[in-house]
Amino acid sequence: MPRTSSTSSTSSTASFRAAYEAALGQWPGPVEAVDLPTPYGVTRVNRCGPAGAPPLVLLPGGGATSTVWGACAAAGAARTHRVHAVDLVGDPGLSVPAPGRPIRTVGDLVGWLDAVLDAVVDGLQDGLQDGPGPHGPVTLGGHSYGAWIAAHYAARRPARLRRLVLLDPTQVFAGLRPGYVLRALPVLARPTPERIRSFLTWETRGAVLEPAWLRLQEETARFPGVRPVTGPRPDPAELAGRQVDVDVLFAEQARCHDSGRAARAAREALPGARVDVLPGVAHHALPLTAAAEIARRVL
Repeated sequence: MPRTSSTSSTSSTASFRAAYEAALGQWPGPVEAVDLPTPYGVTRVNRCGPAGAPPLVLLPGGGATSTVWGACAAAGAARTHRVHAVDLVGDPGLSVPAPGRPIRTVGDLVGWLDAVLDAVVDGLQDGLQDGPGPHGPVTLGGHSYGAWIAAHYAARRPARLRRLVLLDPTQVFAGLRPGYVLRALPVLARPTPERIRSFLTWETRGAVLEPAWLRLQEETARFPGVRPVTGPRPDPAELAGRQVDVDVLFAEQARCHDSGRAARAAREALPGARVDVLPGVAHHALPLTAAAEIARRVL
């Protein structure tokens, strides 16, 4: 069972923690923070919504935190679902990696998410069991790198999922544009608050971003980095024909990939999926500026 905790990761700074709590303060209603034990470390999950409602598990993009899902929860997702927003182990956030047990492969990611779902769903599915899996199926959503993780998980553990929601997934249906990679390299190699702000301004085409979230993103420059797991794209053929509803939403103004081409590839690979391109939205701002559309699809 998860243990409720108010302690910070020992690797986070006071300023990062303050920015994290400020961003979390934008969430609707009471938020319960829990630390879930997994073989790869303690995973921080922020959750809100009716305690007995169907679970909605959300994975953020790389370099982001679980706090990015507050806008989606406020837009309606937390009215009919129990939202469980996850800090990725090794990424900025309050999850704490296990010493000597790093996540290095896709298989490790799947094992980590197995443990997270075991803890998240335990006790929430009484009376809701209507499919295979030890605790019943859940809705799993992810943005960007989080969508890459979610797609790999769905391909390997389809019986555990009711629905899969991929939000502008990277390295799933299309590769990254070289120009985007070149712009991102200085931020990845030596992040500073100024570089992070400049990159986000460029990628979002000057969109007005929520101040608390932007401050937290700048604070991630001070967070000790861990090399993310990389690998092949998930094989969409492993999802086709499975009993999992799939929604894919691309950001029309994304600079990381050609969203139109990626959407066509998604429709071809997954004929039964709902695939759309949302106009006027950039990649990194998607969970914030498209929160209402995301919540509508979840509902």
